[in-house]
Amino acid sequence: MAATSPPPLVAHIIHRLDYGGLENGLVNLINQMPPERYRHAIICLTDFNPEFRRRIQQPEVEVYPLHKRTGHDWGLYGRCWSLLRRLRPAIVHTRGLATLEMQGPALLAGVRARMHGEHGWDARAGAEPSRRRWLRRLCDPLVSHYIALSGELAAYLRVQVGVADARITQICNGVDAERFHPGNDRSSLPADFAPPDALVIGTVGRLETVKDQPNLVRAFIHLMRTVPKAGDRLRLVIVGDGSLRAEIERLLAEAHVQDQVWLAGSRDEVPELLRSLDLFVLPSRAEGISNTILEAMACGLPVVATEVGGNAELVAEGETGQWVPANDPVALAAAIRSYVNDPDRMQAHGAAGRREVEVRFSLEAMVTAYRAVYDAVLKGRSR
Repeated sequence: MAATSPPPLVAHIIHRLDYGGLENGLVNLINQMPPERYRHAIICLTDFNPEFRRRIQQPEVEVYPLHKRTGHDWGLYGRCWSLLRRLRPAIVHTRGLATLEMQGPALLAGVRARMHGEHGWDARAGAEPSRRRWLRRLCDPLVSHYIALSGELAAYLRVQVGVADARITQICNGVDAERFHPGNDRSSLPADFAPPDALVIGTVGRLETVKDQPNLVRAFIHLMRTVPKAGDRLRLVIVGDGSLRAEIERLLAEAHVQDQVWLAGSRDEVPELLRSLDLFVLPSRAEGISNTILEAMACGLPVVATEVGGNAELVAEGETGQWVPANDPVALAAAIRSYVNDPDRMQAHGAAGRREVEVRFSLEAMVTAYRAVYDAVLKGRSR
């Protein structure tokens, strides 16, 4: 009896496997994809976080760090080519601008199906520099098919890079609606941090400039000065770590509101922390498609988000949340206050967000869409 051929191998190339939206989406895809359809390997240009690596539940998924050196590491191309020659994947799927140049080694290694995923901007304020646009145009002939996580990214590829519509598929990240579910549990918060009748506002994300948590801190300080008895009623939770932590601590100390704010650092128990909140806020300067918005909606939270990137594609204004301009703490404070003053509206918008996740943003829908694209590129045809 002839031996059965193993399923096709997809080599996902990313910058680093660590906590983040891109990486979260990749791990969810690998865990949910039927193993009899596709196998997976992850190639990291730099390295990986062992703790985050343990989130991968599928057996036999290897992670290969290429240990990119600081600056332009010319040897990286050779190491990537050599590894791809050894792995012989059916599909190479680069993710994010930092990995786009690895389409060249994939071509030279003989990989015929080469995909690229656009997850958002690396730019600090959303507008991509022209040199990066030219890099995309230079690499475009190497790419068989594109995945864009938002309509904004798909439009950018069409208009600014010149990619034909037939070579672009928009697939939004899905969210695990079983792991992220509604609840009312403050047990993950520090003891005595929030009184029983407190309204807890929160955000989750890397403490980096593009996520702009200081914008939320300034909005919270504004609320503390303008909302009656705010010190007794309002609490702020910031989950994540990064280079902005010192600036956030300085802002809190100068305003004397340290007791009303918990800087939780990086955490694995994100679903439990979301269920301890009443309102989720995303104060970013730029986004692709935010996993944390979807996770907050799945937990039944109304969302206040800046109107950048794909946020408006997730948050239905006046139904599941509210948009505000980026880098405007007064406008952000006003949006938060509208929920503070109307608990019924807050509850209704949270419930509507949960329904939206169940209908539009399931993991099953995401995996089905990726399978269809992988099948298509293997057959050498467009969407």
